[in-house]
Amino acid sequence: MTATNSLINPSIIAKEALRLLDNNLVMGSLVNRSYEDEYAKKSNGNKPGSTISIRKPVRYTVRDGATATPQNTTEKTTSIVVNKQKGVDLQFSSSDLTLKISDFSERYMKSAMIQLANQVDTDLAALANNVWNWVGTPANLISSFAGIAAGPQRLDEMAVPAGERVATLSPADQYALAGAFTSSMFVQSVAKNALEKAKLPPLANVDCYSTQNVQTHTVGVATGTPLVDGASQNVTYDGTNSQSLVTKGWTNSITGILKAGDVFTLAGVYAVNPVTKAVLPYLQQFVVTADANSGASTGPATLTISPAIIVSGAYQTVSAAPADSAAITVKGTGGTSYKSNMVFHRDAFALAMVPMELPQGAVNPARETYKGLSVRVVPYYDGTNDLGNWRLDILYGVAAIYPDLATRINGA
Repeated sequence: MTATNSLINPSIIAKEALRLLDNNLVMGSLVNRSYEDEYAKKSNGNKPGSTISIRKPVRYTVRDGATATPQNTTEKTTSIVVNKQKGVDLQFSSSDLTLKISDFSERYMKSAMIQLANQVDTDLAALANNVWNWVGTPANLISSFAGIAAGPQRLDEMAVPAGERVATLSPADQYALAGAFTSSMFVQSVAKNALEKAKLPPLANVDCYSTQNVQTHTVGVATGTPLVDGASQNVTYDGTNSQSLVTKGWTNSITGILKAGDVFTLAGVYAVNPVTKAVLPYLQQFVVTADANSGASTGPATLTISPAIIVSGAYQTVSAAPADSAAITVKGTGGTSYKSNMVFHRDAFALAMVPMELPQGAVNPARETYKGLSVRVVPYYDGTNDLGNWRLDILYGVAAIYPDLATRINGA
């Protein structure tokens, strides 16, 4: 196929597009990819909007003594929605389609699939806004072993499994970290695909990767003297691990007092190890999951937050409920932007890409699937100008399945 000129058909284009997509994914290759098979079991699994439910793990508490204390089994679910149809539309002359596939790929396909791969990685990187743990100083680059080690340390404290941990760092953080070590520590060979090119040496039992798609988060206005408005705002576990928190003391009548992805702590509310329930020596962090505005008079704002404030039982998240008028401290400076580098276990996030239907009435459409990735190619001809129009489509969903298995990270 590459040795001589031949007419390039939709199947050949689909195969090459799939190869290039696979080679240019970074974060897409680092997250859980096991859910595509579940979509295949659904009759409508290849249509936009398809949803799969994922069972969340059940937790129990340990009994002390001989007397049995049976516990209810509380099994909850989360979901991934396949709602992202992305594509690139190309146009070729008949002569273009007589090129060798290697020439055709270099001239046309490579750029198109780099754009699609970057879109997938960007959508995955944006899931950082669901992560409540955030270590380091937001404005600082990661420039030392101590800086990067703070990430896996937090995962250890949160009882995250030690295997399959990765870090995604912005280019600025990558080079700052590289400057802290001798060049002999880094991989010298030239890699064949984007994932290998982006990889740094393992540090603190974490495989580190550089990607330009690390997201920048801008903190909401976050002005005033924010306080909890009312005691006993703890809840019981309902599977969503989120709740509303009534607050006051923000600057009056502000739109965007907090933004989805903002992180804050509550005075007197400490983190606990999710397995042992031992109280940890730092305040529990919470993430805002929806933009919040403040009202008039006392600057009230009802925040939607995660994790939920659960003070006892198998799903306990905190040492105690916040007291009335407990101080709220927002991480970072209001209106300032910070890079959302992350250290995470593979199961924290998921990508599910599914094969798209071949449309009825299309002439010679093609679809290729490999390693959970799938690309559809549909040609349609402009006979007046002797031009071939080609649509390349992918269909996928992303989700923060277990954001408790991740932490954002900046320099010490």
